[in-house]
Amino acid sequence: MEKFLDNLIEAESIINKIDHMLYVTYPLVNDKKLLLKILAESKIAVVKCINYILQYEYVFKRIRLSKDTKENMRLFKVKCAPRYHITTEEVKLVSELFEIVDLHNKAPIEFRKDNKIMIFSDASNKKILEVKDIKKFVSLAKSILQKIKESRHLYF
Repeated sequence: MEKFLDNLIEAESIINKIDHMLYVTYPLVNDKKLLLKILAESKIAVVKCINYILQYEYVFKRIRLSKDTKENMRLFKVKCAPRYHITTEEVKLVSELFEIVDLHNKAPIEFRKDNKIMIFSDASNKKILEVKDIKKFVSLAKSILQKIKESRHLYF
């Protein structure tokens, strides 16, 4: 039982950290590496929130978990997200965040131009990120955490 609570505590800590990095530290240092770090940490926070939800639902026997992460993600999207009032738009943003971070991890080339980060994995696959996109993902992590906290009151 403690494991899923640890996920929630860690997610909240990460979200507080990335919020500070984005709104206080980044305007001072204006470094693209910091934005990429915030993006990666946003993914970790969202993963911890999703893990909390899946483990909580499993403990109370509402779902059956699989060893396959893709199956667990599908289970989250179909069964858990509606129960926690996570919208389909937020679920799509989660998928987009995961794709961007994976692209960043695999990308041989990335650079900054005019307050935009350009990530190239190959000639046909590129992603351009702006600060507003990073803010959107931090906001997504905050929103999911808030919805978890609100729904916890319904179950206790």
